[in-house]
Formats: sequence, C-alpha cells, structure tokens
Amino acid sequence: MDRVDVLLTCDRTLMSNHHGKEFLGFGTSAPPNWLPEWLFRYLFFPKIKKVNGLPWQAPYGLRKIEAKLIDEGIDALVVDPDDLAKYRAKIIGIYVMDPFGWGPSSTTFAGVMKTGEPYLAKYFKKLLQSKGYKKLKEEGAKTIVGGPGTWQFRYKSEFLDEYGIDCVFNGEGEMAVDLIRDALNGKKLPRFHDEYGAPSLKEIPTIRKASVNGLIEIGRGCPRGCKFCSVTLRPLRWYPYEKIEKEMKVNVEAGVKGGILHAEDVLLYGQRGVIPNEEKIVKLNEMAKKYYNIISWSHASFAAVAAKPKIIEKCSEIICDEKQKWWGAEMGIETGSPELIKKAMPAKAKPFKPEQYPEIVKEAAGIMTDNNLIPACTLITGLPEETENDVIKTIELMDDLKDFKSVIVPLFFVPMGKLKNEDWFKEEEMNEMQKELLIKCLRHDLKWINTIANEYFQERKRCVFLKPFYALFVKIIEWQGRKKGVLE
Repeated sequence: MDRVDVLLTCDRTLMSNHHGKEFLGFGTSAPPNWLPEWLFRYLFFPKIKKVNGLPWQAPYGLRKIEAKLIDEGIDALVVDPDDLAKYRAKIIGIYVMDPFGWGPSSTTFAGVMKTGEPYLAKYFKKLLQSKGYKKLKEEGAKTIVGGPGTWQFRYKSEFLDEYGIDCVFNGEGEMAVDLIRDALNGKKLPRFHDEYGAPSLKEIPTIRKASVNGLIEIGRGCPRGCKFCSVTLRPLRWYPYEKIEKEMKVNVEAGVKGGILHAEDVLLYGQRGVIPNEEKIVKLNEMAKKYYNIISWSHASFAAVAAKPKIIEKCSEIICDEKQKWWGAEMGIETGSPELIKKAMPAKAKPFKPEQYPEIVKEAAGIMTDNNLIPACTLITGLPEETENDVIKTIELMDDLKDFKSVIVPLFFVPMGKLKNEDWFKEEEMNEMQKELLIKCLRHDLKWINTIANEYFQERKRCVFLKPFYALFVKIIEWQGRKKGVLE
C-alpha cells in the first residue's frame, strides 16, 4: 500500500474529461431523469483513463495545488476517487465545484426538471461514503476541502461532522500551504479558513501533469466588478507567455490534443483596463494553436468583442482551419437592462455606457456569428435590485437575439461576491415576467441545439455515435418543461 503525505482527489463528476468536450460537464448539474444512470454517467462524466494507475488528466485546480505542494517539498499525489483505498495518507484534499447542487446551473436545472438532487451532489456524497475514504479517516487522515464550491458549506456546517471534514479552505489554493503544513505537524485545524491574500505570479506554480481537456489559466481576477461574482474580489494578474507555454507543453507531452484558455475575459489578456490589445491576443492564440489542434476560450465579454471586432476576425483566421471549424466561449449577457447594469455590474458595459449595453450585445452577437464563435451565454434573474422593468428589458433583448447561434442559459441568483449576504432567489418566487424569460431562453436553446450539436460533435467519430443520446436528453428536458408548465 502506497504512502503519501497529501492525497488529492475529487468526486467522479469532476474526475472526467467528458469525452474531451468540456461543455458536456454542465450535464452533471442535472438531476436523475429518464435516462438510466449508467448511460447518463457515460454520456456526461465517463471515467478518466489512467496511466500507471493515475488519472491521465485531472481538474486544473487539483493540478495547481499538486504542483505547489511538490514545489514546497511536500509529498502530494492526485488520484482517482475510486482508488483511495490503495493509499495511506496524512491529509485528504478534496476539490469541490458545486458540492450540494446549489450553484446557478444546478438550481436552474432543478427548476425545470424537479426530480431530485443533481448528479454532482450525489457523487460528492458517494465519495465521502466510499470504503476508501472511510478507511483513510479510520487511519487518522485529516480532510481539507477547497475549490470554488466551498461557500456552500457555510450553510450546512453539520455536514462537516457527519463526514469527518476537518477544514474548509476558501481562497486561492497556493495560499493553503501553511495550513497543510500545520495539519501535517498535527496542529488543530480551524473549521473554516478564509484566506483573503492572493499569490503573486512567482508563487503560482506550473502544473506538472495534464489538466482536464488541456485547460490552462492565462490569468486570474477580473476588472468588471460585478457585485454577484466572487472572482472580482481577487487582484488581477496575467501570466507571461512563457508561463502559459510551459503548461501547454505539459499537456501536449501527455497526449492532450486540444485546450482551453482560461480567464474571466480572455480578450483582456495582458491589460489592466477593459480594452483588448490586438497584438497580445493574436500572439496568445497563435501560440495556443501551435500546440493544440483545437482551442476554445473559457470566458469572454460582449463589451470586449464589440470594442475590438477586428480581433475576433483575426482570431477566427488563426483558430478555424482544417482541424476545427468554430470555437466556443462562455459569455455573460446577464441582463438587458441598463438600469440593472448600473446597480449591480458597474463595469459590465465598459468601455461603453450602460445605456448602450443592449446594442453592444446585439452588435457583438453579429460579430461572433460572422466569425464562427459560438458562445454559451448566461442570464441572471432574481438579483436583489432587479425590477419587473429590468426583466422586460431582458425579454426584449432575447427577442432581438433569436437568430444568434448560441446557447442562452437562465440562472437564478445565488448569493456570492459582494452580495453573499443577500437572500437566495428560489424558483417558487418567479413572477410571470421571469417565467416568460425562462421560456424564451428554453425556446431559443431548443431552436439552436441541434445545429450546434452537429458542429460540436463533428471532430470525433465516437461523439457522432453518441449524438442521438444527447438529443434524447434534450428531448427529456423539453418534455419536463412542458410537463411542469415551463414550456407550452
């Protein structure tokens, strides 16, 4: 039995590369449905391949803390959640994204389907109920939980006692090293540890092993200042090209053929403000395309697209070739109301004025459509200061976007960032205007989903074979929506 100081893992829904299609990972926020669990699991979170008994790819956050601990001389290893029983360890580090299914996409799925807790919550609990985890706890291992979903434990502290979780760490992973040293030295850990400091670029390590779907950070933080987002509370830092290139090489040398550039707004790479720099963006994407056959962006903004449309044209020329016909990004529309922009998203429209925001979104939508960028967009309803007129403005914007090839996902407000002390927005609180907005989004997505799916699954024969099953899942959502009265 192998011994290690720190054993790092996550639940099954996260320890998967989702058939090399990152967007399929959102399917794990759906609850059980008419698809058999074994089929749903295979479609949306199949087991990761192993090399020498270890995951071939792992979530980027785990790879970062693994690299940091090793750099600090601490013996650390990322393992598959099914393999915990094979090890003895002093600390179990668990990465969480949405442990109880309270995140925006999970609560929205629940509002439509209403069939139980989402798979990601179910499998997080399965991890803590596994024989391997229980064995490690019986041997005295301490459990530290970290990741974007740690805020949820504040609302369910009794869960920590039930499953032997010793500490919940909220902060950037590199700042947890001293806490982990304390645990290794037998010191008592705090129930909750909130770390408000942030590592400098020199303190952020280079990953040593492949990340899920080749995802790598190009920077951290965001200058937009949206009140509902916790990322805006962090300082803005951009990685130099050399640091980014090293992580691309790590992935490619492991056999990963595609990658995702991750930042809260990729188009703002290298900038302190909100206006993209064409030279920097072009160089970044040329470098990425040199290593990856297929690339995507994690996030971008409508305002940045509209501010420098020529950059999107040049990126399309770089990215789209015989290996890929389009690329994707997650983008937040959030609202069509200039008044709500002023109240909750102070820099969302910059360098434009809030009053221009609806036109900015429509202009950017046209630019993206013309240049083969297909986004997954979000809207937020239920913000504390939202009025019925704000929702009406968003519905009007949705009408203008009917020909925009995209997925537009409505999300219920979840208290995070500067609004973390506000009340949750629950599905039963929806007024008629909010219900209409939800219906508009679902109709938009059902209109475009087959067209997008044909392009999304074109690169791999196996994915083409699986496409009918994903189409069936969409039909289930549509059926549930009609059954619950969300769709006519």
